[in-house]
Amino acid sequence: MKIILTNEVSGLGAAGDVVEVRDGYARNYLVPRGVAIRWTKGREKDVEQIRRARKIHEIATIEQANEVKARLEGVNVRLKVRAGDQGRLFGSVTPADIAAAVKEAGGPEIDKRRIEVGSPIKTLGAHQISVRLHAEVLAKVDVDVVAA
Repeated sequence: MKIILTNEVSGLGAAGDVVEVRDGYARNYLVPRGVAIRWTKGREKDVEQIRRARKIHEIATIEQANEVKARLEGVNVRLKVRAGDQGRLFGSVTPADIAAAVKEAGGPEIDKRRIEVGSPIKTLGAHQISVRLHAEVLAKVDVDVVAA
């Protein structure tokens, strides 16, 4: 099935890309989550509009991405959350929480959709997350999760 990506999907493509995927993956995962729409000839205008919007929000060059990467890796991110006695969190740390903590710590403003958390953060302590700044630039950020 041919689809148009409306958001970046890791391992598949960026917003505005037209890709071919299996029918079930598109029908059951991508389309219901709002990260893709079905491709038709009439939606070619949508592709151009999505690409223009992506250019506005995207970091344009690798040099800019490397500058943001240097700023991100120099920031000490400390996130205060509610936790139990054993160090387990009530819930988990979301990419939106991490983006807010980075901005609060004096780092650059980053889009929560660019944050890649390997497995859900559900414990106190130091965790490392990745931020995809550009197709070729990946920043590693250390997040210290402490009890509130």
